[in-house]
Amino acid sequence: MAKEIIYLTAEGYRKLKEELDHMRSVERPAISAAIAEARDKGDLSENAEYDAAREAQGMLEMRIAKLEDTIANARVIDESKIDKSKVQILSTVTLLNLANNKQMRYTIVSENEANLREGKLAIGTPIAKALLGRKKGERVEVEVPAGTLRFEIVDINI
Repeated sequence: MAKEIIYLTAEGYRKLKEELDHMRSVERPAISAAIAEARDKGDLSENAEYDAAREAQGMLEMRIAKLEDTIANARVIDESKIDKSKVQILSTVTLLNLANNKQMRYTIVSENEANLREGKLAIGTPIAKALLGRKKGERVEVEVPAGTLRFEIVDINI
């Protein structure tokens, strides 16, 4: 089975690497120390601290493996090669909501970098999918669980 390629910005890739390094250099030794301390308390068959530390270690190792897999399959997007005339990944799009005349601004990013509070919209969301390939001035209609949204693309930047 082919691995799925994950497209990231340079910033997103750097954040994932930092998180992985933190897990390996800080969290992993802390859990190992907690396991050693719990082991020193005696009978492991009735030691809840030991069981909890071992479970935490298993969860951390799963997170580390997932991050390693993500980083191994990541491709950093060269922003200089992106067509700025239409919406695509890494585009920052200013939208005018035609229902209430309010403007919104979103950056289309990979699923791993999505954060709505920061205005980073995952490429797999219905709104992002509807915007992809569109140009400035186009009107877009999007079906979402809450109903139909209608936008006009006011501006596209990288």
